Amino acid sequence: GERPGRGSAPTFLILENIMIFDTHAHYDDEAFNEDRRELLKELPEKGIEYVVNVGASMESTKSSIALAGEYDYIYAAVGVHPNETAPLTEEFIQYMKYAALHNKKVVAVGEIGLDYYWNEPEADIQKKWFVRQIDLALEVDKPVIIHSREAAKDTADILLGNEYKALRGVIHCYSYSPEMAKQYLDAGYYLGVGGVVTYKNAKKLVETVQLAPLSRLLLETDSPYLTPVPNRGRRNSSLNLPYVVEKIAQLKNVSGEEVIAVTNENARRLFGI
Repeated sequence: GERPGRGSAPTFLILENIMIFDTHAHYDDEAFNEDRRELLKELPEKGIEYVVNVGASMESTKSSIALAGEYDYIYAAVGVHPNETAPLTEEFIQYMKYAALHNKKVVAVGEIGLDYYWNEPEADIQKKWFVRQIDLALEVDKPVIIHSREAAKDTADILLGNEYKALRGVIHCYSYSPEMAKQYLDAGYYLGVGGVVTYKNAKKLVETVQLAPLSRLLLETDSPYLTPVPNRGRRNSSLNLPYVVEKIAQLKNVSGEEVIAVTNENARRLFGI
């Protein structure tokens, strides 16, 4: 019997040699405490080739590094999510710098950015640590994983200004307009696409996926969050990515295999794997 929250794949994708790259997950989250080992062991058997486990706080940055150390196919991103920046210190920035320079499994700085939905801490603190972590990414020559929610203008002002032309990265869970997506694509960014693309109210994201070249899209889950239809409301995992693949394939009018191959190549290129 299926465990609740596992989900099953659309049959068209139970093929040989499917190698999906989940570029954004949080497997250190307590939602996985009961069956983390069993689930992670299952991923390569079910066609998930690589996962980037993304730091979102000081604690989860450390646990992401630990998880990447334990599993060959898991990589880590070090970073502090905007809502978690109040306690951030320069000392921890130096810890992340050391990890990014000396641990081969650390492939990115993230998730970093701005989130005005909760407005915690205040915008000035979020901006200060966003810029500091961008500078860190440039110091260690790693791409960034950007979290931006209800902060379109401030995020774009920072990322698309002249100062950060050299920055590479992905706009995770892209949620703004197709017009703004074009600006990010023109600046060389990738766009992260996950379960939201399957939601009925995802009109802007659907238009964005239609507009963006497949060569600039990355698959992601944000597990345990943002589970795609038909499993929406249950815990997410990388095993649900075939639903996202299926939807992107429809929107781009290409095969599921092509979506998987191209997004895998994109992720390897961005993260240097």
